[in-house]
Amino acid sequence: MIPRHCLHDRFILLIGSVNTFLTLLLALTTVFRLDTSHSSYIVQYRSDATINAFKSGSSSELLSFVLFGIVVLVVHTVLSVRVYRVHRQLAVTVLGLGTLLLVLAIIVSNALLVLR
Repeated sequence: MIPRHCLHDRFILLIGSVNTFLTLLLALTTVFRLDTSHSSYIVQYRSDATINAFKSGSSSELLSFVLFGIVVLVVHTVLSVRVYRVHRQLAVTVLGLGTLLLVLAIIVSNALLVLR
């Protein structure tokens, strides 16, 4: 059951909306930038390896960023709602950390897609 005060808290709703927008942005930028003519993409970069620093993989490994974004959105929203009963600032912190994770996922997926 969602606490009534949580649904009326404008700042919580703002951060939740930002997280939803970032998840949609991550999904759309990742899916639309995948090209069907490429059979492999660079999915990992290992800075400590001098030879074969780039690891290649299929497009399904890049689509895992979309799944990661959805999981982050759902888990942080549920945790925030459950924690809101304990303390409002803790709920804001949980949602803020979700925002940080989504921004980092967008940056990393963009960097990997640029390397093709």
